[in-house]
Amino acid sequence: MSVLQTKHLLEVRNLRVNFRTPDGFVTAVNDLNFTLAQGETLGIVGESGSGKSQTAFALMGLLAGNGVIEGEARFNEQNILNLNEKAMNRIRSKEIAMIFQDPMTSLNPYMKVGKQLMEVLTLHKGMSKAEAFEASVKMLDAVKMPEARKRMKMYPHEFSGGMRQRVMIAMALLCQPKLLIADEPTTALDVTVQAQILTLLNELKDDFNTSIIMITHDLGVVAGLCDKVLVMYAGQTMEYGTAEDIFYRPTHPYTQGLLNAIPRLDADDDMLSTIPGNPPDLLHLPPGCPFHARCEFAKERCLERMPTLQEFAPGQLRACHKPLDGWVT
Repeated sequence: MSVLQTKHLLEVRNLRVNFRTPDGFVTAVNDLNFTLAQGETLGIVGESGSGKSQTAFALMGLLAGNGVIEGEARFNEQNILNLNEKAMNRIRSKEIAMIFQDPMTSLNPYMKVGKQLMEVLTLHKGMSKAEAFEASVKMLDAVKMPEARKRMKMYPHEFSGGMRQRVMIAMALLCQPKLLIADEPTTALDVTVQAQILTLLNELKDDFNTSIIMITHDLGVVAGLCDKVLVMYAGQTMEYGTAEDIFYRPTHPYTQGLLNAIPRLDADDDMLSTIPGNPPDLLHLPPGCPFHARCEFAKERCLERMPTLQEFAPGQLRACHKPLDGWVT
């Protein structure tokens, strides 16, 4: 059964992202489906190489030149995957904005932060410099930047990592987009600053009624932020459900492995649980379920054919041959 419903802000249908390489086609995203309502937050979770970031780049029209997209992504009922560069530029920042993993590479090191913020408003909103300056200060205040007016005259290297990420969040929100895509926004930050950024995103979601797609490899990051979670592996959906379902009632062995890898204060020993092996080579995917080589529950059928994504409870989907109550022995 399909995840999709009607009247969503974003509906992604059968999204495929392929890359032409000298060795052949690589499928980075394989028939991805999900929806997002206004004001809702979706967490897309998986290891490196699972297709999370390529999903985001496809939605933003930022794929590499050798990328090929199939499927649909209907934003406000308009398919944004087939728009030309000019039309997509009108949507970026104004309707959909993105926060990247490393703010230092996203900000111009030779330009004061204030000027970079103001350019967004003069370009997309047609504001005067004076209006753009005051609006930028107001947004820096909104993301809890200390001494916001003073910071406008500083360069990116004068900010800490957490402050630079706040600048990127402010820049993304200047035009009050309906959708904010955050690609690993806390990876380069220490745990204290991570918590501050996640709290900030939660507050901004409520203040601006902005929908958020949070992309991360860490299920712990989405715990207090996301309404729904999509777990990806080798470009495919392994499990989908509410955050509560995924955290408290995970059914896919891969989801369970990710959750077990989260450090816990109440653990009986100091050993961290890990998922054995490595993600598969996307150029030479094995037959069957792509996770079978690392799955302790794999059976013969797992090696032979890929399980279909099925709804096993209202709003909960999984792609796994293992029955919910385990294999019958």
